[in-house]
Amino acid sequence: MKKRDLLLTGVSLIGGAWLYQFWQKSTDSLPTDSAIAVDSTKATKRYEIMKTEEEWKQTLTPEQFRVLRKHGTERSFSSPLDKEYSKGAYNCAGCDLPLFTSDTKFNSRTGWPSFFAPIEGAIATTTDTSLFMKRVEVHCSRCGGHLGHVFDDGPKPTGQRYCMNGVSLKFVPA
Repeated sequence: MKKRDLLLTGVSLIGGAWLYQFWQKSTDSLPTDSAIAVDSTKATKRYEIMKTEEEWKQTLTPEQFRVLRKHGTERSFSSPLDKEYSKGAYNCAGCDLPLFTSDTKFNSRTGWPSFFAPIEGAIATTTDTSLFMKRVEVHCSRCGGHLGHVFDDGPKPTGQRYCMNGVSLKFVPA
């Protein structure tokens, strides 16, 4: 087998696997008449705030809906909250639950708002195995909205980096 054929086969296999995952995720949408949230492990969970897909679409912008309800990711360096360093709180854009304070925000240089600790009880986590890796996905504990991911490369005192989508947050000045 020639190098070129081997490379084309490898690229085809990787591309096929990615397309399969993409197709599988796009067909796992919530039924419009159901108020059951679906997380990345496909398990159902009930939250304090439960809305149908149509109700979420009425209260969120299209980009907020894509990120919060469909586990999307905003483009890095696109959120003005990445450079917001005023005193205040960062609330869930879906249900207004306070999630992080400005005291825990830091510049991770990743292009997304980052924090080293959430407000106690404000978040929930699940395992995300998309994109051929295992990550910890962060959700709002009250509405189940997808916020981002948490990594173990943050600053002291926690060593964690909560890398959040700015569109999933709402900044409330102190």
